[in-house]
Amino acid sequence: MLDTDAFDLRKYVANNTQTTAVWFALVGLIIFGLLRYDNFGSAYNITSFLNYNAMFIAISLGMCFVIMTGGIDLSVGSVAAFTSVIAAYLSPYGIEVALPGAVLAGVGFGAINGFCIIAMRIPPFIATLVTMLAAKGGALIISGAETIGVDWGSNFTKLGMEKAFGLLPWSITIVAALALVLWLVLEKTSLGRTVLAVGGGEDASTLMGLKVNRAKAFSYMLSGGCAGLAGVILASGFGAGQPLEGIGWELSAIAAVVVGGTLLTGGLGSIPATVAGALLLGLVFNILNFENGRGTISLSAYWQMVIRGGFLFAVILFQTRVTSSRPKVG
Repeated sequence: MLDTDAFDLRKYVANNTQTTAVWFALVGLIIFGLLRYDNFGSAYNITSFLNYNAMFIAISLGMCFVIMTGGIDLSVGSVAAFTSVIAAYLSPYGIEVALPGAVLAGVGFGAINGFCIIAMRIPPFIATLVTMLAAKGGALIISGAETIGVDWGSNFTKLGMEKAFGLLPWSITIVAALALVLWLVLEKTSLGRTVLAVGGGEDASTLMGLKVNRAKAFSYMLSGGCAGLAGVILASGFGAGQPLEGIGWELSAIAAVVVGGTLLTGGLGSIPATVAGALLLGLVFNILNFENGRGTISLSAYWQMVIRGGFLFAVILFQTRVTSSRPKVG
């Protein structure tokens, strides 16, 4: 009995090295920021940080499910831009119409991705690349390549600019609720187990009689819907639908998911760790902004992409080494 318990503990630690590390890194950065900067823990900085990063957490949640199936979704940034324009056009009808309308538009793009990948057997990279270009072009066409102002007379801007019950921004509150629901789906339902099984081995999952196509279709539609939610937050928080936004957002989502310990090959992932990964990446840039303010360093916004790329490379390298050195059990 004792040997079995020790074996299980070693297996758990080996399988969760990176997931545990992201939480320690996040807490460490928060402590560092609180000790170094006077206004780091201010209500303004916390609210602004959560409000802005709610968009990236949302698309990371959808991306997590896609990557867990062994796929990829390159279209999320462009879909977010497209749906921000849709949300802006629907804003005169209030958040009750604009939110579901934009999310459904995102789900539609996800359904197209799923159909191309499942029915037409197009590789996910190619299928979502095509959708990315289509969504970007569509956003520019329907907006006339201009930002589309929202209706300030409706309650649309409440999502991106007001707090829920006077506490946290509505944007992060809704995204947190979404993360909780998706965690329950992944951990407590057969659909969640099938998503992980598909990533672990699609052919084996099919032979086991699992509903592989349903899991993949759900994942891509979820990813599109999450991108749609990000688009609504973008339009509501900035007061305009922005067809030129979303560039590089897919890389941010992939980075957050991988930093959270999800394997790029699929079969392993965590919703809480994905949220932590997105917050960690956002916190890195938040701290860099504080350092810019102190005059310690001077980095333009363009350096964010360079830093994000280097960060992603380092994490993938770490993940590869951890995976290769993981003890074989069973």
